[in-house]
Amino acid sequence: MLSSLRREENHLKVLAAIGVILAGLGVLAAAAFAGAVWMGERKLERFVEVKVVPVPFAKGAAPLKLGRYLFESRGCAECHAADGHGLAFIDAPSGLYVKSPDITTGAGGVVADYTEGDWVRAIRHGVNPAGHALMVMPSGDYAGMSDGDLAALVAYVRSLPPAAGSGTQIRLPLLVKALYGVGVIHDAAETIDHRRHPTPDMAPAATAAYGEYVVQMCTGCHRPDLTGGPIAGAPPEWPAAARLVPGPGYVMGRYDTLEKFAAMMRGGKRPDGSAVSTVMPFASFRNLDDTDLGALYAYLTTPPGERAARP
Repeated sequence: MLSSLRREENHLKVLAAIGVILAGLGVLAAAAFAGAVWMGERKLERFVEVKVVPVPFAKGAAPLKLGRYLFESRGCAECHAADGHGLAFIDAPSGLYVKSPDITTGAGGVVADYTEGDWVRAIRHGVNPAGHALMVMPSGDYAGMSDGDLAALVAYVRSLPPAAGSGTQIRLPLLVKALYGVGVIHDAAETIDHRRHPTPDMAPAATAAYGEYVVQMCTGCHRPDLTGGPIAGAPPEWPAAARLVPGPGYVMGRYDTLEKFAAMMRGGKRPDGSAVSTVMPFASFRNLDDTDLGALYAYLTTPPGERAARP
């Protein structure tokens, strides 16, 4: 009887010790999580030093026409609205909320005082004039944009009539902020090679060489090497980006003609009639002209070993 009581007493002591250990681990985990959140907040306020080479403002009808095309086909209108006043383009059940800023000269806009260098800093480097990272700006897609295209895009944005908007509004769930703090999620300013030179101005053509330039607009989701996979920093319900290079999971195999590829890019449907995820920015892609679509198709269907080197 006494032996049984002692065993029971020892058993209770072990359970108590385990409880203390688990409680301690819980406290440590909570402290680590709080620390990661704090790191995320600090990271948002860090100073990002980049060497900016200003691109002179462009004038005239031709840059405005090209700039409007780029604004509508490269994702700018889809995130900032057709009139540039900004809109909420992510409002996820997870609590992630992103509203883009007004990029007109209207009250509440953020670009009224932008210099030539400020535009380059924001578009190519993902950094605002104060030197802080633009958390959601997909500057990796535009880091290699040619001077001519960038000047045209800026010219068109600067021509937009003043609209009533506001600055950027971002709400990050604590988990996202913690993952950002410990480096699992990155902003564009972290991943861009800020020493990279812009692509030399190129004459548009439906070739693989020009397609390598156009495909840069896809790298933010499909990764710089186009291997696809989970989209960093995206809401958890978003599907993984497709693999755009030959190999397991290569999706271009189902598009054996340019016509099928163009129909998908403009209509959001695969050749079998099934719908592609609306995470794809079809509101932008439907504005791509035949030359850019032909160039994309030529590049994505050319074996990597035969692709021209990036300028």
